[in-house]
Amino acid sequence: MSGKTFYITTPIYYVNDLPHIGHTFTTVLADVTARYKRLLGYDVFFLTGTDEHGQKAERAARQRGITPKELADRVVENYYRLWERLGIQYSRFIRTTDPVHRRAVQRFFQRLVDRGDIYKGVYEGWYCPGCEAFVPEGSVADGRHTDCGRAVERLREDSYFFRLSRYQKPLLEHYRAHPEFIQPESRYNEVVRFVEAGLKDLSVSRRTVRWGIPVPDDPDHVIYVWLDALTNYISALGWADGDPLYERYWPADVHLVGKDILRFHCVYWPAFLMSAGLPLPRQVFGHGWWLRAQSKMSKSLGNIISPEELLEFSSPDMVRYYLVREAPLDVDSDFSYEGYQTRVNADLANDYGNLIHRLTSMLARFCQGRVPDYSRLDGEMTAVRADLEAWVDRLEVWVDRLAYPELLREAWVHIQRLNGLLARREPWRLMRDAATRVEAQTLLGFVTEALRLITVGVWPVIPFGAGAFLERLGQPVPPRRDHLAWGVLPPGTPVALGPELYPRIELPEEVRSEVPSAPASPPTSPATSSSVEGLAMIDIQTFMQVDLRVGEVVTAEPIEKSKKLLKLIVDLGTERRQVVAGIAQYYRPEELRGRKVVVVANLEPAVLMGTESQGMILAADVDGRPYLLEVPAEVPNGSRVR
Repeated sequence: MSGKTFYITTPIYYVNDLPHIGHTFTTVLADVTARYKRLLGYDVFFLTGTDEHGQKAERAARQRGITPKELADRVVENYYRLWERLGIQYSRFIRTTDPVHRRAVQRFFQRLVDRGDIYKGVYEGWYCPGCEAFVPEGSVADGRHTDCGRAVERLREDSYFFRLSRYQKPLLEHYRAHPEFIQPESRYNEVVRFVEAGLKDLSVSRRTVRWGIPVPDDPDHVIYVWLDALTNYISALGWADGDPLYERYWPADVHLVGKDILRFHCVYWPAFLMSAGLPLPRQVFGHGWWLRAQSKMSKSLGNIISPEELLEFSSPDMVRYYLVREAPLDVDSDFSYEGYQTRVNADLANDYGNLIHRLTSMLARFCQGRVPDYSRLDGEMTAVRADLEAWVDRLEVWVDRLAYPELLREAWVHIQRLNGLLARREPWRLMRDAATRVEAQTLLGFVTEALRLITVGVWPVIPFGAGAFLERLGQPVPPRRDHLAWGVLPPGTPVALGPELYPRIELPEEVRSEVPSAPASPPTSPATSSSVEGLAMIDIQTFMQVDLRVGEVVTAEPIEKSKKLLKLIVDLGTERRQVVAGIAQYYRPEELRGRKVVVVANLEPAVLMGTESQGMILAADVDGRPYLLEVPAEVPNGSRVR
């Protein structure tokens, strides 16, 4: 067993409703990270679970006419089934109704009492049942909690309090000594400002809630649900029972949470741990939300995305890939069915899946279904290999930053390069001539090994399809760290054929009806208007005045003081043009270099942010997101597009 350990957690999810896309995103992100760490040689413990106590669960059970435990048991089964379908490989699924958790919570509470940080008093204030928390006067308007929009209640009751105010200075000192504790950086200042504004002692028990863990020696009080819930991170390791798992894995390396519960994890939890004399987690990562039409998903708006619904018409890998590729880490992301379909069809079906199908078919046809020798690489292949090995060398840096969109964008640049190599050099043609047959076989062997290496590097994200391809190559699944190296695949290895790994998906009728259509336009004559976005019809002579040319991006770099613009130098065959493109939020400069694009070559020059643009790059627009048009690598620069 490796000496390097890694402990990652998700929040534990409320059982008052079924799992939705937000739960799925956090859990997939954690699973992908756990798989990468295992691949990189770490001894990993990955924890997830359910929060089954509190007023929300109590009320939800009452509405259904069942006990809270019966409700929890039913909902938990949904989590088990969904996580299995999505390939979630957790080490433990903790439930707050587990006896080991109950023992830990009561012992932890008593530890805070013994430290002199718990006292009894009277609390009166606004309570938000949705957040299971008291909220300050300034966060209540028109009887609702301004953060979540739910109705609040005025409560006055006896309560035990935790001396949170005592920990304002220690918390601020910890943040400043360990700025990596709160990630991403955009969340750091938010938490620091909250603590600097002053901390009040925290009510940590309830008398009006019966469904929970009793306060030691005072069963009329139930321990505050957040103190209860947060303790899961150590209860699951057997902290209360002296389990060696606690000594091995604590403190946690990453608590992965949504930004809405960052305060509980970055303020309350470390203060509790300081009081108890226990080490603090190394990092809390508060990711953004998935939105629909720029609005937070909620049952009242009817805009919740069900992962089960996505799995009805697409594969688990597609769900995993889309969520991680489009991951809302430091910002929120907008989910659309059309964007989902476009992304998974383009990347998984077209680029990756089609390359696997073409490659294995050519190996069967031209190489007796075996990997040809690829030891004598030409200059182009050597350069591609060097770039691939540099990508592998950066994997752990990306994983430590949870920068999976970057990791995957670069992976797909390499996949597209391999597709381009095959399209441009045409091994099927080279095989016809004995003089070029070795060149063709070397190329096919090279592409096979290169694609194997990429596949190992993306296996944690798409384990089902990537695992199937590795098995066709006779490689072990799961792969190991030593498989992240060049030359692992021996020449002569049999390569099995198989069905398509990623068939293209079509949106079901009920989903297509939710894809927003273009806004209505005033009625116009059929002779003067098209059916697309109400644009006026043009004749062929007008269209032919637009000079569309194939170009190749030579260089790409950010424009100073602009978050949206990139400056590109594009080779149009007979000349090079400088083009400014508003794609910086979606494409990195390094993934654009060498890419074929379509350029409007006779557009009047324009100056953007002080930089002249001598043309325009064409891209499809999906919900405001640009997708650059693909041009086969074999099309010469400067070719006219008609």
